[in-house]
Amino acid sequence: MNKKSAATIKEVAELARVSQMTVSRVLNDQTAVRDTTRKRVQAAIRQLNYRPNIMARNLAGRTGLFIGLIYRNPSYGYLSEFLLGALDTCRKLGHYLIVEEPLVDDNMVDLEQIEKRFLDTSIQALIVVPPLSDDPKLIDTLERTGISFVCVSPKLDGYTGPSVRMMDRAAAKDMTNYLLGLGHKRIALITGAPDHKSSQLRFDGYKEACDAAGVSIDDSIIERGDFTYVSGIRATAKLLASDNPPSAIFACNDDMAAGAIAAAHQAGLRVPEDVSVVGFDDTQNASAMWPPLTTIRQPIRDMARCAIEFLGRTTPSTQPELIHQTLDYELVVRESAGPPKS
Repeated sequence: MNKKSAATIKEVAELARVSQMTVSRVLNDQTAVRDTTRKRVQAAIRQLNYRPNIMARNLAGRTGLFIGLIYRNPSYGYLSEFLLGALDTCRKLGHYLIVEEPLVDDNMVDLEQIEKRFLDTSIQALIVVPPLSDDPKLIDTLERTGISFVCVSPKLDGYTGPSVRMMDRAAAKDMTNYLLGLGHKRIALITGAPDHKSSQLRFDGYKEACDAAGVSIDDSIIERGDFTYVSGIRATAKLLASDNPPSAIFACNDDMAAGAIAAAHQAGLRVPEDVSVVGFDDTQNASAMWPPLTTIRQPIRDMARCAIEFLGRTTPSTQPELIHQTLDYELVVRESAGPPKS
């Protein structure tokens, strides 16, 4: 996290050829500024990477940071767990969290919105959660501006910045081995959204376990989901309607696993007596659904905590184990999986 000398409002005014009062009016979004002048001031702000010190004016004497969190994640279970962890850590450390979904049509990231919403305001640091942590244009924008940021579970080739992650592939392999150990040979997989690199890693772990056990995989038991409850219902309905349905379903997150259990019940099947269902994440709903879900406990709240603690350090360590943190997962056995029907 390279720090640049902070630009001043005076330097912005000089570059834009206006008074400091005019710059202040633009920052406060006042109307008494011509459009041409406003654009010139905004261009100077971006060029100098100027961020007004709102905290110094409004939070005198406090040491807390304004931390932005940007997301585009269809899994409400994952997002709610991450937010709870982030809010709890911010409260304990005296920081402030601002949450934004910087999107335009078709789920495209609006980079100009990010620069204006975060980089030209009081935000001092950012947390970037998947799949935005794998967006090369977004990462390039953040690196160019010089703002401090941490990526959560990044899989982007060549990314060497601060990160917090867990081992998706190893966790998926362990879950698949658990189902194989129960005696299942026909294990279906509901994959996640294709723009999440974790989807590919979880598929790779599943395939590695099946290959090692000599269990063949055919396309008819691989269904694509998008990490939503509805996609879990849709994928499971298709799997169960096939001529050779699976004896177990591994959904790549808990939201889809909940949809899979609902679809099985709608088809008149019992879980796990007729079909086993497992998930990934261990969100709050995992232990509340019926039957309680066997799943991978991803340390979502701990990842939020680690990201905020890193951003809160005044002199971040350059030790690799502190810049790149990998947290452990746990296979949580509950009641949604059992041996296949004989």
